[in-house]
Amino acid sequence: MLEIITSDALSTRHGFFTRKGGASSGIFAGLNCGTGSTDQAEAVAINRARVAEALDLAPDHLVSVHQVHSPDAVTITAPRLIRPQADAMVTATPGLGLAILTADCQPVLFADIKAHVIGAAHAGWRGAKDGVLEATVVAMEALGATRANITAVVGPCISQSAYEVGPEFFETFTDDEPETRRFFAQGKGDRVLFDLPGFGVWRLREAGVGHAEWTRHCTFSDASRFFSYRRTTHAGEADYGRLLSVIRL
Repeated sequence: MLEIITSDALSTRHGFFTRKGGASSGIFAGLNCGTGSTDQAEAVAINRARVAEALDLAPDHLVSVHQVHSPDAVTITAPRLIRPQADAMVTATPGLGLAILTADCQPVLFADIKAHVIGAAHAGWRGAKDGVLEATVVAMEALGATRANITAVVGPCISQSAYEVGPEFFETFTDDEPETRRFFAQGKGDRVLFDLPGFGVWRLREAGVGHAEWTRHCTFSDASRFFSYRRTTHAGEADYGRLLSVIRL
């Protein structure tokens, strides 16, 4: 059985899918939807088809981008065979599902129900810092959305208690924006702990969206439900699964 996390704040069909209910095995056990992983392609295709079915989508209407940690958002009007290089998508076309892959980064789903416009973004620290969330809002506005009517929900991602970084990382943020110091807590030695979802929600609110929240699920700390790049790295494993988050009209 698939496990789907949803938010009452989003009034259109969506889901932050956990790793439960998939066809993959081994280190990818469960619902690995990462076509770029070294998992068996057949298993990944089955997993993605199960996600599409759960949201009443044709498999080819589950649209993804080639994620590169950029601030770029693209507008989707129809299913496409070639994935554009970007980290966010928006659409006003019914019957399309916007699908974001993550394994610690923030999956962010957006909706302006009044305008019938939706969006989805992959926001790791770099994309969030460089403006991918704001770019998604701007792209939604181009389709008729209004900032005050946009709801944005950050799904399962790495939490502050698990996101240890070094002083260079801290300086990358605080040299440009001193107010971002609030998203760091002292760790061991010269290490600090970064609040990625807190930073994302703050950027969304600063952008003027009507509502922004985090589902409060940590990918690193719950191995039975979520894949995690950082947990895989600590364990010395060769690869990791990817979670899928989807929103549709």
